Amino acid sequence: MSTSNASTSGVRKGAWTEEEDLLLRECIEKYGEGKWHLVPVRAGLNRCRKSCRLRWLNYLRPHIKRGDFSLDEVELILRLHKLLGNRWSLIAGRLPGRTANDVKNYWNTHLRKKLIVPHDQKQESKTKP
Repeated sequence: MSTSNASTSGVRKGAWTEEEDLLLRECIEKYGEGKWHLVPVRAGLNRCRKSCRLRWLNYLRPHIKRGDFSLDEVELILRLHKLLGNRWSLIAGRLPGRTANDVKNYWNTHLRKKLIVPHDQKQESKTKP
């Protein structure tokens, strides 16, 4: 049985270099997005197709907004999450320049913990009239 894991196929893992980013950008500019199975070969990268796709979509695509989320963005994330749940792509689609990955990470590191009521406070609210 053959396996296609990265350690046996010699595909590079880990942090991307500036040179790799440049090669990926040039490939996307020349051939466009899509056909991700061809991207590593066309770009001359020793990376798997999934790694190339995620690097492009989450970090290299033009017009990606970086940095802190504004108060308006945070309020919209809270409203949309209440309505849609963990459907990060749909939520990110309403936040120009933000990726689903960024929105999900922001939710998990900043917002989720603020919305969870500690167990002790739940008990207190039940016993108070």
